[in-house]
Order: sequence, then C-alpha cells, then structure tokens
Amino acid sequence: MTSETPIDIASPDNSTFWQQLFKWVVYGLLTVNFAFYFYDDWTITTHTISDNSTFDSILSGFATSLAVFAWILLLLLLELETYLLEDNQFTKWRVRIMHGVRALCVLTIGYSMFAFGDYVVDLLPTVDVEEETTSLCDLADRELSYTYNVEYTEITSENCGELSTQDKFFWVDGTEVITDAAGLQLERWLAWGDLVEVIAWMVILISIEVVVRLQDRGITQGVVMTSLGRTKTVGYIVLFGLAIWWGTLGHGLYVWDTLLWIGGFIAIEGNLKQWRDEMKEESNA
Repeated sequence: MTSETPIDIASPDNSTFWQQLFKWVVYGLLTVNFAFYFYDDWTITTHTISDNSTFDSILSGFATSLAVFAWILLLLLLELETYLLEDNQFTKWRVRIMHGVRALCVLTIGYSMFAFGDYVVDLLPTVDVEEETTSLCDLADRELSYTYNVEYTEITSENCGELSTQDKFFWVDGTEVITDAAGLQLERWLAWGDLVEVIAWMVILISIEVVVRLQDRGITQGVVMTSLGRTKTVGYIVLFGLAIWWGTLGHGLYVWDTLLWIGGFIAIEGNLKQWRDEMKEESNA
C-alpha cells in the first residue's frame, strides 16, 4: 500500500529522517508506558481484589493495561500497512495474520470499553458504610482501603485521621474500598473520563481504517475523506480536553500518555499523507 520506492531515512538532509526518528521514539516511549500502566493496574488490584473476587473482576482490574497493549499492536499494524510494507509484500497469509491480530486487538479494546462502561454503571448506586461509622478511624485495621483521585491507601489507626475528616463514607463498587462524598463523585467523573477516552480512540481508529481502505482503492479526496478528517479532528480535541482535565487533577502520567498516543497517531497520519502525495504524483505522471 506504500510506494514501491522506499525513502532513505538515513540521510540527515532528508526531512523524512526526522519524521521517522520522531515516530519510532514515540513508539518506543509508548511501549515503556505500557509497563507503567501494568504496574499501576497491579498496584490498584492489590486494594480492589480479594480472595472472593471472580476471574472477570480480576480481568477488569487490568482492563487499562490490556487495552494499551492492544493499541500498541494496532499502531504497529497500521505502521506496517501504511509505510513499512510494499504492495507486493501483502501476501495472502500475511494479510490473514494481520487481520486476525487486528480482530483480537479490537475485541480486547471492546472488552475494555465494556469494563469501563460496567464500572460507570456500578458506581451509580450510593452504598453507605455502616451508619455507626462517624470517622474513618472506625474502619481502621480492617484490611480496607481508602481512595481519592485514584490513590489507594490501606486504612490504619496511624493514618486514618489524615486520609479524610468527613463523617460519612461510601463503598466503591462493592469492593474492599471506601471513600467520602467528594471522593465518590470524583471516582464517577474519572470513570466517565476513561469511557469517553476509549470511545474517542475507537472513533479515530475506525476513521483511519476507512481512510486506509479508501486510499487502497485509489481514493484520496471527496466528501467522505473530508468527513473522516473532521471526525478525527473532533476525536483529538476531546482527547486534548481530557488531558487538560487530568492535568488539573495531578495525573501527569495520563497527560503524558495521551500526548504520546496522539503523537503516535499523528505519525500514522503522516504516513497516510505521504502515501496520498505519492499517489497524486503517480497520477499526474
């Protein structure tokens, strides 16, 4: 699907060299980020998973890192399809493998979307902790955790007075985790943020997939292409908005991750533009 003549990215005089360097640095950083997200999910599940947890609840605890891994594979497949592989390298077995891996990735992302949506629903009910509880210290040393703004801390007699000064607390998703009213409201907003984010990325991915299929058929412009471009722009704006919001909450990792992913997909957009330019040059010739 790319040009039959590969571009020499090793030449410092070629601007494409810096474009490719940026692209692979971003891809490398995204891979490193996966390790951070896996560690983050692992840390959270030590507070939210108990001996009575089901396999589905355990899997849901790693929904974020599973989705990130699937997105990395999808990004690399798009890189293969839009830049690295030439037309004559798309053999039947390679196409089948790529489509099979892509289907598994989409299913994984679909599961994460379901998990995020399910968490939003689970947080809707407001379940009070025991009425006789008037202080977080009443719950100390019971192997319970307190959460606020995605920070989880085991409640002990030493720290209970510092975690919250409220006198009313709520269970979070029926787990071994509790929070106060402000923490519960923020937890709900963050759950919605996760769901909106994965939906925005899915819309962008579908738009790019359609663009790839159209360009593979020689279509480089028109109403559909323009509409797809605008759809992706809206998706990126939503993601930038979420990144700003996460930044105000002190989630630097989320901001960094979102900007990296936007950079990764901008690299794919660059591949598509280069591909379109080559098709136009061949058409004019």
